[in-house]
Amino acid sequence: MRLCRTCAAMACGAVVEAHAHGFGARYDLPLPLSLYLCGAALVVVLSCVMLALLVRARPGHSRGPSIDLLRIPAMRFLAAPPVIAAIRVAAVALYVLLLAAGFFGNHNPFHNIVPITVWALWWVGLAYFSALVGDLWRVANPLETLFAQAERVYARIRPGRRLSLGVDVPRWIEAWPAVALYVGFLWMEMVWDASDVPAAIAAAMLVYSALTWTGMWIFGREAWLRHGEALSMLFGVLARFSPTSIRLEDRRIVEWKLRPYAVGLLASDPLPASEIMLVVAILAAVSFDGFLETPAWAAVSDALPGGAAGGGLLRTAGLLAAPLLFLAVYLLFCRLIAWSGSGKRRAEAPSARRVAGLFVLTLVPIAIAYQVAHYLSFLVTAGQYAIGLVSDPFGSGWNLFGTANHMVRPNIIDARLVWLISMGAIVAGHVAALYLGHLLALREFRDPRAVSRSQWPMLVLMVSYTMLSLWIIAQPIVNSR
Repeated sequence: MRLCRTCAAMACGAVVEAHAHGFGARYDLPLPLSLYLCGAALVVVLSCVMLALLVRARPGHSRGPSIDLLRIPAMRFLAAPPVIAAIRVAAVALYVLLLAAGFFGNHNPFHNIVPITVWALWWVGLAYFSALVGDLWRVANPLETLFAQAERVYARIRPGRRLSLGVDVPRWIEAWPAVALYVGFLWMEMVWDASDVPAAIAAAMLVYSALTWTGMWIFGREAWLRHGEALSMLFGVLARFSPTSIRLEDRRIVEWKLRPYAVGLLASDPLPASEIMLVVAILAAVSFDGFLETPAWAAVSDALPGGAAGGGLLRTAGLLAAPLLFLAVYLLFCRLIAWSGSGKRRAEAPSARRVAGLFVLTLVPIAIAYQVAHYLSFLVTAGQYAIGLVSDPFGSGWNLFGTANHMVRPNIIDARLVWLISMGAIVAGHVAALYLGHLLALREFRDPRAVSRSQWPMLVLMVSYTMLSLWIIAQPIVNSR
């Protein structure tokens, strides 16, 4: 998005066009990039060997140890209905503020709170929070809160009647509406020329709100949250990695547990096709967004006739093709995993379809790692602008909290630090994916030899993707102008 590019340029003090997540000055790696790629691949290979040698106990279908947070007085207070209600009111107030600032505030994206709040604090920051802390969106979702309140008012006006029509969601629909809407969000982020225009963002928020409320009216609030509300599904997938799990009944927290990281990704039952596509699309999106900043993409884009329009069409085509390409590669390796693990007992081995549905969640740590590697510099830079905008959300010259003149530190995070964090995050994400895959293989394949054979295709996939991811991340850092 253009806001990303502008943030990067301003963070570097650059006056020329910069990559969206790149840097104004070239960073010379102390070693050739090829050595970093080979070293990272070697770490992944050694991790796989250690898993094969040290982790042999077949895990059960339980989610492992957990602590009931509701037994702790301080946590029980945070989960109390008045506190949750206050969080929801604050989320609704922020939603209304963004709409008002978008339509009536300053049109400059750096003097209006909307673009930075939506793309940095919400799209990126809430994704980080969901993965590292817990599913806040499930509790605070302002669209659900407003519709639930409308249901209460309607029930008082017409006792015994429901606001929703309660139409049953056809089984074939699954979560495909959420997948389509998520791709729409990606298009807005990566292609849409108005992605940093406050009024356009506010209008898009209203359109998405109308679609969400229409779905809730037709199918019911809970049903649409499970099938069509893209944000609930997106943040819910990322929150499976988090150390907390939450269960709500009648919009009240009835269960809140602390658990080890990533155990929520050990699926007991295969995911349906639409949710497989959603997870693959999450992974493909961050990889494609990173690839947009490489010299290889710039060369292709520059050679394409049609100027900005041609570039937009190319990005749209790439955005649609990337998830399909990732899905094809993933399904191929799932077939290889099923075939490799079957051995002579093919009748006892899980099918490729079951493998695809179970193992797809093991890709989530990689997606989270790439989110950290790709968006961290943008979040840190944009977040500093947000401090000033809190005091002047409309860009009208206010200074409500005395932070309007907050000094932005452009070099708070440099290319060297970003490279080190990116490299560590990507390697850690792939090792975590291998670990989860190994646990699932132990559970699905009875023969220890079958377990080992089944992990060879996964290892090849992880090594290849580790090297590709690091190469993509390195391009804006080592090739900046």
